[in-house]
Amino acid sequence: YCTRRAKMSSRKPYVQVFGRKKTATAVAHCKSGSGMIRINGRPLELLQPKPLLPKVMEPIMLIGQERFKHLDIRIRVSGGGRVAQVYAIRQALAKAVVAFHQKFVDEFSRKGLRDTLAEFDKTLVVADPRRCEPKKFGGPGARARYQKSYR
Repeated sequence: YCTRRAKMSSRKPYVQVFGRKKTATAVAHCKSGSGMIRINGRPLELLQPKPLLPKVMEPIMLIGQERFKHLDIRIRVSGGGRVAQVYAIRQALAKAVVAFHQKFVDEFSRKGLRDTLAEFDKTLVVADPRRCEPKKFGGPGARARYQKSYR
């Protein structure tokens, strides 16, 4: 019993946040550590598709790598397509750092981080509410109607 309590008290403080884009959801688990960022158990550098890697690196470049050096971030991503997953990952990454600073550093640094990220791209801190509109009858898509003919 004593060893279990000792183990539980030795756990590092962490925050858990999520990022969303369309139907993709990325859950980030952020705790103090050595600067490791993993996505579905793989290092950030192995992310596919490769051309979208700079998009995921945006929050890291904006805030500065020294802020990430003392954080371990594990991200689980599911749903959506590849591009939507990349956007969900970058939002989760940005929100994780902001939330960690709010909870364990101070409120002022959180405000500075959030303002920096939102100034560059608001979708880094606020989810995009747009969704695909469902198809209706009488046409090939959501809004387009079949062509009308009189004869």
